[in-house]
Amino acid sequence: MPELHRPTSLAAALELLAEREDAVVYGGGTAIQILSKQGVLFASDLVSLGAVPGLDFLEVSDEALRIGPMVRLRRLERDAEVCRRVPLLALACREVANPRVRNTATIGGNLAHGDYRLDPPVALIALDATVEASTGRGRRRVPVREFFAGFEQTVLAHDEVISAIEVPCPRGSVVAAYEKLSSLAANDWPCASVAVSLEEGAGGRRLTVGLGALAPTTTYFALDLGDADLETATARALGAAEELLDPLPDVRGSVAYKAELGRVAITDALARAWEELA
Repeated sequence: MPELHRPTSLAAALELLAEREDAVVYGGGTAIQILSKQGVLFASDLVSLGAVPGLDFLEVSDEALRIGPMVRLRRLERDAEVCRRVPLLALACREVANPRVRNTATIGGNLAHGDYRLDPPVALIALDATVEASTGRGRRRVPVREFFAGFEQTVLAHDEVISAIEVPCPRGSVVAAYEKLSSLAANDWPCASVAVSLEEGAGGRRLTVGLGALAPTTTYFALDLGDADLETATARALGAAEELLDPLPDVRGSVAYKAELGRVAITDALARAWEELA
């Protein structure tokens, strides 16, 4: 069994990670418990962030939300400022498993896990959020759109910890929609998840779409739609998505099945956002 460490400062946590090559960060623990039960958790040490003060902040400004890595998903789902300023993130967090899990899981752990099927990263990639990563050597900022390096891999170094997530607050007239389709059960991993952000500007409409469970990593695309109608916008969105659809087959469905569900989810999410903006 891995040894559990409970440092009381971020500096101490980073030092432990630097000293122990096979250490793993423990946030809310929901992902680690699953990996442990599956017998695929290979860690000599678990470095818990639960006793580190100041990692559960939620700072609001006109420009952005700055979110601490230990903020629980349930809080993001229900917080009035999150719902008002970046509703897409609240919608995605609301789709994670069940309230018990959302009261435990953290936004930092959710991102760092790197699973292509998780909900919050789909919204964060569509919202062009940024991850702040810290080590004993300093800090760096990484766009979420560059954060996922491959199948269940992120760009985080072994001794790095997510210390904040920054989400720009959309300006002007922006609406959001989130669509998640599962084949086995509502709380199961999705076959397809789609986050849509639709913005009305002087030059027409701009569409940003995050895609989850539809490729080995969370991905996205963006389109300037101008004054296109819904039918044209949908056709363009499906065309842009086609190059990205590369789902992994499993017990939940084949490649063809999941890709078709992805097209359905894109169509439905865009239609919902379009109707709200009309």
